[in-house]
Amino acid sequence: MSDSILETPLITGNRTPGDVTRDVCIPLEGRPGRSWYVGFLIAFSVLAVGGAAVIYQVATGIGTWGLNRTVGWGFDITNFVFWVGIGHAGTLISAVLLLFRQKWRTSINRSAEAMTIFAVMCAGLFPLIHMGRPWLAYWVFPYPNLRGPLWVNFRSALLWDVFAIGTYFTISLTFWYIGMIPDLATVRDRAKGLRKRIFSILSLGWRGTARAWSRYETACVLLAALATPLVVSVHSVVSADFATAVIPGWHATLFPPYFVIGAVFSGFAMVLTLMIVARKTMHFENYITMKHIHAMCKVMVFTGSIVALAYTTEAFTAWYSGSEYEQFVFLNRMFGPMAWSYWVMVSCNVIAPQLLWFKKIRNSLGAIFVLSLVVNVGMWFERFVIITSSLERDFLPSSWSGYFPTLIEFGSLIFGFGLFFTLFLLFCRALPMIAMFEVKSILPERKSAQSAAQRGEAA
Repeated sequence: MSDSILETPLITGNRTPGDVTRDVCIPLEGRPGRSWYVGFLIAFSVLAVGGAAVIYQVATGIGTWGLNRTVGWGFDITNFVFWVGIGHAGTLISAVLLLFRQKWRTSINRSAEAMTIFAVMCAGLFPLIHMGRPWLAYWVFPYPNLRGPLWVNFRSALLWDVFAIGTYFTISLTFWYIGMIPDLATVRDRAKGLRKRIFSILSLGWRGTARAWSRYETACVLLAALATPLVVSVHSVVSADFATAVIPGWHATLFPPYFVIGAVFSGFAMVLTLMIVARKTMHFENYITMKHIHAMCKVMVFTGSIVALAYTTEAFTAWYSGSEYEQFVFLNRMFGPMAWSYWVMVSCNVIAPQLLWFKKIRNSLGAIFVLSLVVNVGMWFERFVIITSSLERDFLPSSWSGYFPTLIEFGSLIFGFGLFFTLFLLFCRALPMIAMFEVKSILPERKSAQSAAQRGEAA
């Protein structure tokens, strides 16, 4: 990283607190630009097409998928694991970096938290779709009922998913909303008519007193401390869906840390994708600077290297175990009928992120944007490879069967992306994307004034 980047302040353009308020509120108060309309039209069209495929599948049955007796999980569970992983970066940026007092999170934490909420919503829909009868989804909850001996199996990792993801969503939503209260009050004070009444309700009567700020900061730290273990626990529980099985390729103690690091890796890639676009379309170049981009690139290089180590460890464990079944599974992944998907995964997740070591690549927003998309593609294929390649070749050769997704499954795939980007674009228009009060606390003017005051006290 160049010295000029290191010396550059997090917020550029000599912005004042008043400038911050005005710049962040402009997208909420004015008419959206053409780029927003184009993006929303594309996202909503994708959502409509995918939604039609999901409705058809629910009305007809899961026989519309390419699943069979050997491959019982396909695109649906791949999408579920992928979207749960995408939601990890938001909690990491907002909670973990808050506890470590990392100032570079201030301009991106609000959008990352929103991304977490929307990604978890997308993830939660796919197990419902996979049920085939989503109207019976309440059967997975333990509550007094008249169905006699029918009761949930608390020993099942699938049930752990229900509680882990439900808890994760609840804490993340609470943390996101409480963090917005001061900014909602700012928007309230600038709004008129119906918008003023709506934001008056949402801001919970915030007045910005010293007592309110004290309680607010305490609540944020407590919620951050509560949310931090969820970063590890949620995807560890998801990995238990596979690790507790006896199927070769799944039965591995490596999966919990492997899944968690992969989730942070894919989550930061999605944050980069969204922030680079928002930086340009919303004119936030002074707030989402190259210093923020470089910090996220560092995290991607670090987590991507650990993912590469996990791939190597997984293959080494299969070889060192001496189990012919484990060895066959990995040879089948590399050279079998679906080997193309394995090498796409390796190319996107192992080779591509290493380009970020080069200064010329790190200083190019276009290159970083493309790499973030490549990593997202690779992480989707990682989940696809783990699920399908381990199932298509079972213990008995007579039961082997290939997997060929149908158009309905591709429709469910784009449904998730359409829903995610539609919700995110609506968020950009309805709520402040950047935490105004946090950005104001790190403005260069305020920092210099604080330094001068400290020097005066020392003298």
